[in-house]
Amino acid sequence: MSKKTVWFEVAENETMDACLERMKQDGYMAVGRKEEPLFEEVDGKPVPIRQIVKFKGTKME
Repeated sequence: MSKKTVWFEVAENETMDACLERMKQDGYMAVGRKEEPLFEEVDGKPVPIRQIVKFKGTKME
């Protein structure tokens, strides 16, 4: 039995469209999206590196 809701993270070398296509191939449809900043500490201060994008997928029936 598979999960009804799964979060898919866009890989660093992947486009958002490619991630959505991967979700579709796995049988999921995007119903939500969230972005989180990724920081690295340089000289004691947080420096933003990139955004982490995740799509919430719901199982298609």
